[in-house]
Amino acid sequence: MFKEINGLPGHVLVVHAVVVFVPLLALLASAYGLMPRWRPRLDWAVAILAVVTPVLAWVATESGEAFEAALRAKGYSPELLAKIHEHSEYGETLQWFTIGLAVAALLLLAVTSNRVRTPDLPAWTTWVLTAITVVLAVFALVYVYLTGDSGAASVWSNTF
Repeated sequence: MFKEINGLPGHVLVVHAVVVFVPLLALLASAYGLMPRWRPRLDWAVAILAVVTPVLAWVATESGEAFEAALRAKGYSPELLAKIHEHSEYGETLQWFTIGLAVAALLLLAVTSNRVRTPDLPAWTTWVLTAITVVLAVFALVYVYLTGDSGAASVWSNTF
């Protein structure tokens, strides 16, 4: 299922969505928490991104594993496979940070939204969730960079 899309490696196509959606989720969820005036404008975007982005990260991880298995089966060099394995490890970590960020963003939405009935929570709850969201957003952004850079390096290092 994750191996090919229309004859092309599925991973190569899906990662572009992750490279766009993870930073969008990180930035909009952080803005939602840090700028209360913007919350009515950002709530739906954050909610949609918090649901879609972890799914895309999972699909990218699964398609990457299928792609790595295909490259191993074709007998690619151990040096290249080591770079791909490093890229894979970064991608797995990114997936977990993305899931954590999405959960934190959804909890922040639930606590600050008037649509969801939450028990009387202390005022600091919003700031704690905002801090958690921002920290997870920073880690997600770092791992998007590390994952993308290691993937690009494994593809392009021997090309030029």
